[in-house]
Amino acid sequence: MCGRFVITDPNEALAAMFGAQPSNDLPEPPNYNVCPTNTVAVVTAEGGARRLRAMRWGFIPHWYKAPNDGPLLINARADTIAEKPAFRAAARERRCLIPARGFYEWREEGGQKLPFFIHRADGAPMVFAGVWQVWDKGAAPLATCAIVTTDANARIGAIHHRMPVILEAGDWPLWLGEAGHGAAALMRSAPDAVVEFHRVDPKVNSNRASGPDLIAPLAA
Repeated sequence: MCGRFVITDPNEALAAMFGAQPSNDLPEPPNYNVCPTNTVAVVTAEGGARRLRAMRWGFIPHWYKAPNDGPLLINARADTIAEKPAFRAAARERRCLIPARGFYEWREEGGQKLPFFIHRADGAPMVFAGVWQVWDKGAAPLATCAIVTTDANARIGAIHHRMPVILEAGDWPLWLGEAGHGAAALMRSAPDAVVEFHRVDPKVNSNRASGPDLIAPLAA
């Protein structure tokens, strides 16, 4: 799964990287402790153009009468996304890219939750596969998203059994629906060599923690 992640890249850099038109309401980075319901920058393809949009991390199904009318859907499992009523239409029609610098995962050990920061080995931003939809039963329309997850690769499996689907640049057009059909084939774990991780301070266990020291390697 992915329950917390990190955004550090400037919105202008992300817009340039994706060739996307940025919205004027994007959250200002950095955020070293992105939590569920936070607003994040998301790339969509609409009307033949890419947009960098602000969205709530926490997908709201169309039948919810309020944002908290059911479970908080921050992740969508790759193995069930095409059948689950909450995600089925979005998986076909509203796929997105969710950029990050990396994400946190926890390993249970001796009754403690030990946090790790997971990032790309090449130092580039991570790009998660996502789905999105606009929930329109509130006072104003609310764009929401979820991260697609899959089985962990062998390296991440040492910490947790799930991980986000991490897309390479060549996969972006297919995931966004710009390059025809076949996006389901992308919902797989990244090769082991793509990711690295290190232990970080347990203060990140609090969703109120902030600052760049959250991703610093834990001193021996």
